Amino acid sequence: MKLNNLKDLFIHELKDLYNAEHQIMKAMPKMVDAASSGELKRALQDHMRETETQIERLDKVFGMLDEKATGEKCKAMEGIIKESEEMISTRADKNVMDAALIAMAQRVEHYEIAGYGTVCTYAKQLGMQEVLDQLQMILSEEKKADEKLTYIAEHNINVKAEHNAK
Repeated sequence: MKLNNLKDLFIHELKDLYNAEHQIMKAMPKMVDAASSGELKRALQDHMRETETQIERLDKVFGMLDEKATGEKCKAMEGIIKESEEMISTRADKNVMDAALIAMAQRVEHYEIAGYGTVCTYAKQLGMQEVLDQLQMILSEEKKADEKLTYIAEHNINVKAEHNAK
């Protein structure tokens, strides 16, 4: 794909995010299975359901743009997921593993927040208000998921993992 203008770059970035979301859907069950905290399991399961909805929104966006949703492989997400899988296979105390899972999940969230923030800026610049509305909903959900993970870490998981060292 040749990038001749901002719209081309916008489509390229959307395809990257679309692929990233599909990779996340495939990887999330492993993270849920590896979590021992019920609260963390629920948060990850909630985000899996949100991810399904986000993929549906992206399908809608591609339809609005009269574009196919395929074509880009998100190598960054592939790397983040590979690191997550390596962490899951590490022998660790259950509380420490939960803390590590939150760290991995937040890496995913931060990548998504950066990506959706960028495409929102492009959609706004290109005057695509309906598309922007869909993308802003996804961005808002990603930020909330990140905040939820931070809360769980600070008020539960990290405290338990810290006590393992004492």
